[in-house]
Amino acid sequence: METMAHLGVGIGWRPEIADAVERLPGLDWVEVVAENICPGHLPASLLRLRERGVRVVPHGVSLGLGGAERPDAQKLAALGERAVALGAPLVTEHIAFVRTASPALEAGHLLPVQRTRDALDVLCENVRIAQDALPVPLALENIAALIPWPGEELTEARFLTELVERTGVRLLIDVANLHTNRVNRGEDPFAVLDAIPLEALAYVHVAGGVERGGVWHDTHAHPVPAVVLDILAELRNRVEPAGVLLERDDDFPAEAELAGELAAIRGVVGPAGPSPARPSTSPGLRPGGTSTRGSAPDPAPRTPAPLEGEEPAGPDQRARIRVGLEQGALLSALVAGTPVPEGFDRQRVRVQARALAAKRAGVVAKLAPELPGILGGEDPYREAFLAYARNRPMTAGYRRDALDFAEHLLIQDLPADPAARRRLTSWWRERVGARPPRRIVRWARTLVGRAA
Repeated sequence: METMAHLGVGIGWRPEIADAVERLPGLDWVEVVAENICPGHLPASLLRLRERGVRVVPHGVSLGLGGAERPDAQKLAALGERAVALGAPLVTEHIAFVRTASPALEAGHLLPVQRTRDALDVLCENVRIAQDALPVPLALENIAALIPWPGEELTEARFLTELVERTGVRLLIDVANLHTNRVNRGEDPFAVLDAIPLEALAYVHVAGGVERGGVWHDTHAHPVPAVVLDILAELRNRVEPAGVLLERDDDFPAEAELAGELAAIRGVVGPAGPSPARPSTSPGLRPGGTSTRGSAPDPAPRTPAPLEGEEPAGPDQRARIRVGLEQGALLSALVAGTPVPEGFDRQRVRVQARALAAKRAGVVAKLAPELPGILGGEDPYREAFLAYARNRPMTAGYRRDALDFAEHLLIQDLPADPAARRRLTSWWRERVGARPPRRIVRWARTLVGRAA
């Protein structure tokens, strides 16, 4: 595997902190959410950073390479276009699923893939499809998870290792996600670092979160805690990462605080070379980093038997079907209120479902900031949206979700105030499309007359 180009220490570029990012001292590179930019109309701030020699890496969130369906060709093309427009040395995505085809549901969030042979076979083929379509190398990120899948066959480390061995994909290791999975799933982050192929490391993510009721929420809206920096230090003891990036997505602090967090990261990664022989003081480790925690060995790899007449390459289509059914059942329980599949922790599923609904409400409010104002403020908006979302899953993205939410309220003659209802009707009609179906036009006209 070729040596990864040096990136240095960087930060996730977000529009809300664009000016501050440009002023941060010693900034080496930035990462941008790929879906939030248009190749032909890059933000002026990103253009100025590029002119200064600051590298920009696109980070995708919507491919869903861990899903049962093959990657969407248009999404792959769009990600590749952004890499070319930014002159990026690589693109990154996640080991996650974000939607299901049957039923057709969108999570609006990164959900964990089953650590099974079926799921690994599907993921590997999807990764190879993506690699063939993209103009630059691909790296994949380990995600934070609240819910463990029942009946998993592989550890996190074995899953990642086989993924690299079978596809040659690089890894984006998020040390904050390793901490999240330690709290939520009892997984040893140092054992993961010991066992994965760190020669495949592209770069590292660092982020903050918060613990509530024994559950760690990977918020990207809190300062980076010491326990996450400790994991970064352990990774640094094993390898010198080509790049380390601070992620912050919400509740943005003052510029000085961002600069302080970057300085703390630089203090951990430092200029010195790795020292893998240094005795580790981390709990559960022997000197040198070997895990002392007992664990059952992963089962030997197997290749699914092809159906008669089928080519053996790629996963058995039956594996895709099995993975799709399992993911569909879980996502339906999370976003559509169906029963929790057998074997899952029901309380954790409820916590995850509430978190998904809250995130959905927040994103819709950002995309459609007029809605809280029309509904009388943030609290009435949130109450109304969460009631709407309880049994109405998102099926076509957040912008469509905002329109569906408004339509749902109007059908129920809400909001109660006639003036607010007129404003919501006008808002909906302006955005629903140039030529909506006639029955919708008639319904909207009825609403306007009723509101008047």
